[in-house]
Amino acid sequence: MNFYNINKPFGVHRIKVSDIHEIYIEEYGNKKGAPLIFLHGGPGAGTSPIYQKYFNPEKYHLIMFDQRGCGKSKPYGEVSQNSTDHLIADINAISDYLSIEKFHIYGGSWGSTLALLYAESYPDRVISLVLRGVFLCRKNDIQWFYQYGASEIYPTYWADYISIVDKAKTDNILSEYHKMIFSDDEKLANKACKEWSLWEGRSSCLYHTREVVSAFDDCSVSLARIESHFFINDCFIEENQIIKNIDKILDIPCTIVHGQYDIVCPIRQAYDLNQVYPKSRLIIAEDAGHSLLEPTISKEILSIFDELVI
Repeated sequence: MNFYNINKPFGVHRIKVSDIHEIYIEEYGNKKGAPLIFLHGGPGAGTSPIYQKYFNPEKYHLIMFDQRGCGKSKPYGEVSQNSTDHLIADINAISDYLSIEKFHIYGGSWGSTLALLYAESYPDRVISLVLRGVFLCRKNDIQWFYQYGASEIYPTYWADYISIVDKAKTDNILSEYHKMIFSDDEKLANKACKEWSLWEGRSSCLYHTREVVSAFDDCSVSLARIESHFFINDCFIEENQIIKNIDKILDIPCTIVHGQYDIVCPIRQAYDLNQVYPKSRLIIAEDAGHSLLEPTISKEILSIFDELVI
């Protein structure tokens, strides 16, 4: 694959979005290019300069930022004043700060959730959506990965994951992990963060790699704290909210790339979205799991953005 070069950002910013939160932003590519906001996953994973390799720097004005509490945003791992509505407001704060009225959005995994929720809140600001590994954040979508479902695909990884949970309390793994992650016992909290992130990292690729698992380990504290905070609260949205509000974005073109063997966010979620969204196009990566770094998914994302803007 002919990826684009990894360059230094031409703009670096920190903006205050609340009395405690500061968001870290990087701009890449062409200031006069098509504005594109990159929404990372998790929530709590943070972004990386490596992701710019999918976007032609002559065509795009790429904006990447670390959502509240992760990456280089401050304070690290903070869950206070950190909800879906806060993150939606931050996208407006960033685009207003950069004087960008309308833009394309790319979102993967949780980033797809946030992209859809933002578009449904502010459809007039969104030119197009490109989504990867769709996560609709319904109760059964969360239960699949954190209670029963993925556990049957990767039983050995699951056994490691639940090994630190009291056997008498395995009827609600998410709740027990949330308690451990936010425990006053620092050793227990750190162990829970590591195991939480390892489970997700191991499950993210069809053939899991050290590179992907290591990336999850690097952000384990913010990922575990913020993900568990969001998921225990159903991501601060109504059940099936994205599908219920789909009429608000029916005029926005959307391309969806989803791995056939995505265990983190099963392809049923992308299919359900595609079925109620006539302007969406579903591309199934037939030999891929969840991660953007899966070769087939990488190839599709690269191709989509090469063709999106002429």
